[in-house]
Amino acid sequence: MTDRTAIPETTIQRLPGYLRCLLEAKAQRLPLVNSAVLAEMCGTNAAQVRKDFSYLGELGTRGIGYDVDALIGYISTVLGLNELRRVVLVGHGRFGSALLGYPGFAEQGFEIVAVLDADPEKIGGTAGDVTVSDVAELEDVIAATGAEIAILATPAPATQAIAERLVHAGVRSMLNLAPVRLNLPADVAVRHVCLSTELQVLSFHLAQNTL
Repeated sequence: MTDRTAIPETTIQRLPGYLRCLLEAKAQRLPLVNSAVLAEMCGTNAAQVRKDFSYLGELGTRGIGYDVDALIGYISTVLGLNELRRVVLVGHGRFGSALLGYPGFAEQGFEIVAVLDADPEKIGGTAGDVTVSDVAELEDVIAATGAEIAILATPAPATQAIAERLVHAGVRSMLNLAPVRLNLPADVAVRHVCLSTELQVLSFHLAQNTL
């Protein structure tokens, strides 16, 4: 197996896109794809595909291409998707509620095993197949469910403190949807997704086109 620590972060960020395109190729009943075809499907170039795959080891056959099923399995293993990942959702507001209805989590091997909130009116209610727990019981919930990934859909002022509690409870991977940067230990993987920031970038491109 490839040494994951040797794979550049930029390549890691592109692997899910390659996996999605490979799944599309499988749906189209393509047994093999070459770097040019995969690049076109993923919106990149063949040289980038070959460079990224070079970090994964000897994949494919020159002049033939990549075995779609084998590559799906390999990239899934590199991404750690060959085993169920337990996820805790912190924040059951409108954003958190919308996330619970997304079917892609289960399809990719992510199971939301716990939902936490601070609102007394939501605590004890149901969120999908899960009972909403009090965020005050965060540590006990993590211990009971074995959640290893956290999705933070919390108000910005509370997010840092909640993230620190998650770290102390043993969570080492987080998806932060709150508009605040987290200051956490280096061994904690955090992905920040701020929709307002992304919209501002899109606004820039619109403004640029009107100059």
